[in-house]
Amino acid sequence: MKVLLLCPKAFETMEFSVFIDVFGWARDDYQCDIRVETCGFRKVVTSTFGVPVTMDILIDEVCSKDYDALAIPGGFEEYGFYEEAYHEKTSALIQSFHSMRMPIATVCVAAFALAKSGVLKGRRATTYHLKGGYKQKELEQFGVDVVNEPVVKDGNLITSYCPQTAPFVAFALLEMLTSAEKMNLVKGAMGY
Repeated sequence: MKVLLLCPKAFETMEFSVFIDVFGWARDDYQCDIRVETCGFRKVVTSTFGVPVTMDILIDEVCSKDYDALAIPGGFEEYGFYEEAYHEKTSALIQSFHSMRMPIATVCVAAFALAKSGVLKGRRATTYHLKGGYKQKELEQFGVDVVNEPVVKDGNLITSYCPQTAPFVAFALLEMLTSAEKMNLVKGAMGY
């Protein structure tokens, strides 16, 4: 199995790294045949706080049918996150995965990429909940049934409400791809 980890410009490294670690533990210690492949609009994508990360593949090279799930970390608007999170190529990629009913996992404000693509309309989801819930109010404007919970699953879609939830999003995605038993083994081994 393969998970595509889409990294828009200005993604948060903490929200990115949990997918690498959780699926790495699952693969190396618990024989889960799952690899993570990173993807961006350019070969080197700079994160929110200026850390450059080299991608495995460019978004133009992706064939959705080669993957089993999509994961997207959130990022900071001030650093330009929405420029690529809202890009038509991102929306098309999300729609492609969704049309095949593959799991799509987002952390924090990456839910807005799903909303922009149209796949969250009428669905339960969440996003950044602090500072008076202003981002959740913005998400509602996309026709989303916003739920103020740490991690929200609605069918094949997983959303969450702040960076602290990132590991739990990765565990939820691991469970969707394997089993609750495998996920709990990895979760326990990692101290959660």
